[in-house]
Amino acid sequence: MIEARNLTKLFRDKKRGELRAADDISFRVEPGQIYGLLGANGAGKTTTLRVLATLLRPTSGTATLAGFDVAREPEKVRANVGFLAASTALYARLTAREMITYFGRLNALTDAAIRERIKQLSAELDMDEFLDRRCDKFSTGMKQKTSIARTLIHDPAVMIFDEPTLGLDVMTARAIVQFVRQCKARGKTVIYSTHVMSEVEKLCDTIGIIHDGKLLAEGTLAELRARHGEQDMEEIFVKVARTEERA
Repeated sequence: MIEARNLTKLFRDKKRGELRAADDISFRVEPGQIYGLLGANGAGKTTTLRVLATLLRPTSGTATLAGFDVAREPEKVRANVGFLAASTALYARLTAREMITYFGRLNALTDAAIRERIKQLSAELDMDEFLDRRCDKFSTGMKQKTSIARTLIHDPAVMIFDEPTLGLDVMTARAIVQFVRQCKARGKTVIYSTHVMSEVEKLCDTIGIIHDGKLLAEGTLAELRARHGEQDMEEIFVKVARTEERA
């Protein structure tokens, strides 16, 4: 489970002063659910996710993942979370198999467990063709699949996807969306951050709209449609954002 309560992250800029990248954000995600965090670039999605993944410390508020507090128990949180950032950042000279194995050992898995997980993830992500090729020879889609596999090698209970289909072709993006569905089916707790409206509509049980660091609206797709009088998710998003800007 994921629970954020009044989560706030401030940055200080010499020119602009105090910046509230995440501003008093609260939400909850249960196992077997996908929570869609929807917002434009710079809205605060990535900052919020980095706080949840313990890459940033919250300025105030609290958050727990799998029962562990992100500020007080960061190592236990990391053992139970897989965080996929938009940037793949792979070691160019390693093969995909070597890359995934390296992260498996970082997570204290046995070699036998690593081999079994690589076999499973390779089948689910359709990686067999390039599993033993070096990462510097990969397409963008191959890099993203390898990045997903290395992130999830320890089979975490909580998964955080930050723009996982960014820059991918249609077929690769569809494969990754299907993989996220499989994570839900296995009872994982999933946060899926994106600005792609169609992915939110297809995947998410609950949707949170974030703008200027604030969580402005939250609900199922049906609830948001009824509340805002629009069927199209893009129109709902624009209406929510413009209402906040006028306020």
